[in-house]
Amino acid sequence: LAQSLFALFASSLAISLVFAIIPLCHNVVVLAVVMAVAGLAMGCIDTISNMQLVKIYQKDSAIFLQALHFFVGFGALLSPLIADPFLSDTNCILSNSTANSSSNLPHIRKSLVLHHPGNLSHYDLPMKGMVVTRVSYAFWIMALINLPVPIAVFFLLYKERMVPGFRRRLSADELAMETRPTEKDDLSTTVQRPRAAGGHDDLFSCCQSKNFRGASYTYFAVHITGALVLFMTDGIVGEYSGFVYSYAVEEPLSPSLFWGFITLGRLISIPVSYRMKPATMVFINVVGILITFLLLLIFSHSVVFLFVGTASLGLFLSSTFPSMLAYTEDILQYKGCATTVLVTGAGIGEMVLQLLVGSIIHDQGSYSFLVCGMIFGGLAFTFYAFLLFFHRMYPKPSSDVDVASPDKPAVTDDTGQYQR
Repeated sequence: LAQSLFALFASSLAISLVFAIIPLCHNVVVLAVVMAVAGLAMGCIDTISNMQLVKIYQKDSAIFLQALHFFVGFGALLSPLIADPFLSDTNCILSNSTANSSSNLPHIRKSLVLHHPGNLSHYDLPMKGMVVTRVSYAFWIMALINLPVPIAVFFLLYKERMVPGFRRRLSADELAMETRPTEKDDLSTTVQRPRAAGGHDDLFSCCQSKNFRGASYTYFAVHITGALVLFMTDGIVGEYSGFVYSYAVEEPLSPSLFWGFITLGRLISIPVSYRMKPATMVFINVVGILITFLLLLIFSHSVVFLFVGTASLGLFLSSTFPSMLAYTEDILQYKGCATTVLVTGAGIGEMVLQLLVGSIIHDQGSYSFLVCGMIFGGLAFTFYAFLLFFHRMYPKPSSDVDVASPDKPAVTDDTGQYQR
């Protein structure tokens, strides 16, 4: 836990620093390096926060994962609204001819026709002239908004007495609680020593090869199929939010509508996940995604249904990620290793499918945007069906002891790993 909190502190602080530095980067190579640091920091936060929620709350983790990803969607919805007032419709660099006139740069995207996207060669964009942009303020505001996060993590480290050199003096009540003997002292020492010896408290324990010795093929199949489902669904989130604006052509349809319904869906999923199993929620999501894309293809000329379909897709995609994490970790008994695999698969899908769809739209036209979504939705449903099959084949725990109960003693399995 201490390693995870230190990593969260460093990563969240790095994001504030990166956002403050980005407007000062006047070289594209420097900007690329700074953005890479931001990507690494965000990847650490994404992986560690999901993994620790799963390991701490176990069977109750679905509710907390839904809450976590609600704030992810809320941030994605809020940040463009913060940046929008600082973005100008005029050209960022005014040439001598345009600086003396009041005309704005023509809206390039509106000039693109559906069958001929990406051909921008006939637009002459000035490279030298007066810079008219206030976008730097948006980055600095985001850096300040993010700054309370590392401060809060550091406070938690200090409160839990995990900061070297900043040991907090205990109050009389806390000191009495520390020194009071409990009935579980003997049990806790017998549990913690073997776990420490086995490296289970290490942040990178999932990477140790001894954890895979003697594992059945279904153990790896559950990881792979779960990651492939999120590869497709998170890839759909990335490609839809990235290209629906280009596909719609008209100004009113904004990605904010899509992210708004993702945020709303995650808010609704918090109480729903308390009543419904994660496997059922994932099934409803992947089927809903497939049906929505099918209807978008059928009613592709309807502007009204494009709005309805975008909202529907946002709702179905909203809880797929946290529900899949909760479902997969439930199969694998909450060891936390699956979370790392699933988060990585989701991140790769979000990156790769955007590039793939962008190149296909460039060559085949914007209608292929919906065709690609339909294919990805079908693949997500197929991989989920395989996951259900491997879940049925996965060996059940040898004991009927509730793995989530903190009151049960630890037992060892065949590999010598300790479980509750």
